[in-house]
Amino acid sequence: MAQFMSQYAVTIAIALVALVLVLGLFNMLRGGSPDRSQKLMRLRVLLQFVAIVIVMATIWMMGR
Repeated sequence: MAQFMSQYAVTIAIALVALVLVLGLFNMLRGGSPDRSQKLMRLRVLLQFVAIVIVMATIWMMGR
């Protein structure tokens, strides 16, 4: 399980955070809807929390 977490789950979680960040930046640069920017910011914060939980769970599993 630790192998899966370290290889796939952490990578996917970080990639999702980066994707939402880039989408938010593109929305702001092209002058998109502020409401959409706010929703993307909230989604990014949520995904960052999930990514941190996954990373911490992976570290814990690898230490067992």
